[in-house]
Amino acid sequence: MLIHPQFDPVAIQLGPLAIRWYGLMYLIGFVTLWLLGRRRIKTQPWNGFTAKELEDLIFYGVLGVVLGGRLGYVLFYKPEYYFAHPLEIFAVWQGGMAFHGGFLGVLAAAWWFGWRAGKGFLQIMDFVAPLVPIGLALGRLGNFINGELPGRATEVPWGMVFPQVDNVVRHPSQLYQMGLEGISLFVVLWIFSARQRPRGAVSGAFLLGYGCFRFIAEYFRQPDDFLGFLALGLSMGQWLSLPMIITGLGLLIWAYRAQPRMPMAARAERTKH
Repeated sequence: MLIHPQFDPVAIQLGPLAIRWYGLMYLIGFVTLWLLGRRRIKTQPWNGFTAKELEDLIFYGVLGVVLGGRLGYVLFYKPEYYFAHPLEIFAVWQGGMAFHGGFLGVLAAAWWFGWRAGKGFLQIMDFVAPLVPIGLALGRLGNFINGELPGRATEVPWGMVFPQVDNVVRHPSQLYQMGLEGISLFVVLWIFSARQRPRGAVSGAFLLGYGCFRFIAEYFRQPDDFLGFLALGLSMGQWLSLPMIITGLGLLIWAYRAQPRMPMAARAERTKH
């Protein structure tokens, strides 16, 4: 049995300014996305992005993640509470962000960016998808540091007590999600996107991969107390992941049926090199 170290949630204290670990993880995540995006631009010209466009896209993406993540938590998890206390919707420092809401926010941001930059929606998402999982991994690391979102009770040797929650031995499910939704998904997508794929295939692989990994990880994560288990004994996270799995699989099938091979000109160009 292990005991959570109970880290100080404040990573850096500069006078009255407190930088919390969770916020720091977000910052590192966006910096990492920028670095990885620059590498994709340099090594994969077929994506059709410039460094300036990447920076603009990250700006829109930050807004989408923050606004979508917060509104998603409000609407998906605690709508009755926040409708009764609307001003607390803006109290983001109290915590409460939902990945699925943040994902919808990113979709909206990508559409808006594409409309302004003259780029197709799937072109944008295919470029962004392999860059996202490292940020997800860092977010789960932030959850672990804060000792929040712990797992279900367990008897496994690596089970952990989170004293800030209770004295029950639980799965460190934040680390499971970090490994599955973050690191594993990143490796799969980075390798898959290293070659030119039909439009929409990388986006489909992200949706399918994240949905499956999240669905599996939810079996080890304790459902929110105010929700518990829903229909068929599934958690809210699992129900929200099912549409991603279905959409991702459908997008992959469509991508390869509609565009089974890259255009002849692209293949000829690659052959020259």
